[in-house]
Amino acid sequence: MAASEPLRVRRSLTDIQADYEAGNKTELETVWRAWKGIKDLPPEDPNSFFVIGGYHGEPFRGAGWGSSAFWGGYCNHGNVLFPTWHRAYLVRLEDALRSIPDCAEVTLPFWDETSDDSAADGIPWALTLENVELDGETIPNPLRSFVVNKAIVDNLSPFPDADYSKPKGYETVRYPLSGLVGPADVDQTNAHNALYPDYDKNVKTLNDNIVTWLTAYAVVVNAKPVGMVQKEYQDCLDAPNYTVFSNTSSASEWNGNADVLVKPLESPHNHIHLAVGGYELPNQADFSPIQGANGDMGENDTAGLDPIFFFHHCHVDRMFWLWQQRYNSADALEVIEDYPGTNSVDNQGPTPGVAPNSWLNIDSPLAPFVNPDGSAVTSRQYVNIEAQLGYTYGPGSLADLATPPAPTAAAFGRGCRRRAAAGDQRAGDQPHDDPGFVPGAGVRERRR
Repeated sequence: MAASEPLRVRRSLTDIQADYEAGNKTELETVWRAWKGIKDLPPEDPNSFFVIGGYHGEPFRGAGWGSSAFWGGYCNHGNVLFPTWHRAYLVRLEDALRSIPDCAEVTLPFWDETSDDSAADGIPWALTLENVELDGETIPNPLRSFVVNKAIVDNLSPFPDADYSKPKGYETVRYPLSGLVGPADVDQTNAHNALYPDYDKNVKTLNDNIVTWLTAYAVVVNAKPVGMVQKEYQDCLDAPNYTVFSNTSSASEWNGNADVLVKPLESPHNHIHLAVGGYELPNQADFSPIQGANGDMGENDTAGLDPIFFFHHCHVDRMFWLWQQRYNSADALEVIEDYPGTNSVDNQGPTPGVAPNSWLNIDSPLAPFVNPDGSAVTSRQYVNIEAQLGYTYGPGSLADLATPPAPTAAAFGRGCRRRAAAGDQRAGDQPHDDPGFVPGAGVRERRR
């Protein structure tokens, strides 16, 4: 970005709501307007929410279209590209939002999941209101769901867990509802959802579930309590190096050989997905206090189709930035060579166009995102959000933890090899857990 350009500020959605309630409605209305705009675009438009929301998972492409040995979405989970790929994803979504008329200055707010407001009330109301007033009309809230405007067929079905096909006209749902509408599941889903006909009561149930996940242990899986997500976010800021901070696979290896255990950023991220969506499937896992709750956010295949995904990931990206400031990594990220979490087969399997058993590093392409000349973007271009990407974050919780901690000898664990600082694993010098749980964000184990 040009040095003279002011930084765009991603603000807390709670602060924007407070402005709205005080009569300063412009910023929140612009967010609603931009989201309505991209959702209304035809599904073939590259700026449409169908296209961009679908980058994460369905509709699948590449080898993962019909083979469970590969992942058919572009998202990276369980590997070192998890933070940087999702950072690039948010930038692409913001670019689309700013393409909508009268929305050229819009930025994506973050849901401050570690705030006192979230601990008390759950999800910000701007994401859950059923209807809103915009431009003199009452319209469905653009941030509460997405009505799929093109059919999605799950070509991996039949599969032991579920069919994630979505017919044209399907509307995404959240806990306590179920979004499993494939032929084998639709009758059971209809019966389950009929038990929850009141939208406002469902929002209260959802928020109660969020508060529990944030502040207490919500469920027990494999004899282990799961929850305390606000503490998990705080703990992840103590991870001593980028590799183990970034993902559950690397953290799992580290924790098997370390005196001090780490919590990767991906872990609390996963748990918010499960809290918002629910995930309860026979022979897979049960993260839903209410049996049968299988909302779209709980499953990697469909999570990107719910608008709340991006407000959640904006918070995750902010936690990433706080960690970078805390560990003097605002201009460089370092990856431990050949470590678990640095191979394309780790966790979810290879993404479209990526060969199995490929090493992942700072120069790995972040598909499907490209530069203006058509070349692939890499993590090197998504390290410093201010100098390279032109945005920063407004006030929010845990900001005091961006202060560097006392030096420690544990930055690299036993048996870890470290590339030289000038090697191809170091980023930023160019312009521009809970491993026993369900991988990814409630992602189904569709492989091997």
